Amino acid sequence: VQLQASGGGLVQAGGSLRLSCAASGLTFSSYSMGWFRQAPGKEREFVSFISYMSSNTWYADSVKGRFTISKDGTKNTVYLQMTNLKPEDTAVYYCGATTKVATSWTSDYEHWGQGTQVTVSS
Repeated sequence: VQLQASGGGLVQAGGSLRLSCAASGLTFSSYSMGWFRQAPGKEREFVSFISYMSSNTWYADSVKGRFTISKDGTKNTVYLQMTNLKPEDTAVYYCGATTKVATSWTSDYEHWGQGTQVTVSS
């Protein structure tokens, strides 16, 4: 199983980025997908979740209204569209795959990508 995250970069506050996470080696339609982030010196925290049927999405309060998660089953890819970025969004962003119906717990995710760095300058 491989999850390949990409799309990170350096952006000014108020800017936008779209992260992608391409999955291989698993039955993509059977997994729910999540995005997490980890800032230096902090624990990995939940950002967003989309269920395996794409019927349910879930966001951390800190990103609600600014970030949008989506899936493309034809490309086995999950996206995180990030708008109105703030310096506090700076972190390494990770995608994860889980067979749980809905969860924000890192321990529930069976597979992880390698992470992509997002840096937001003020």
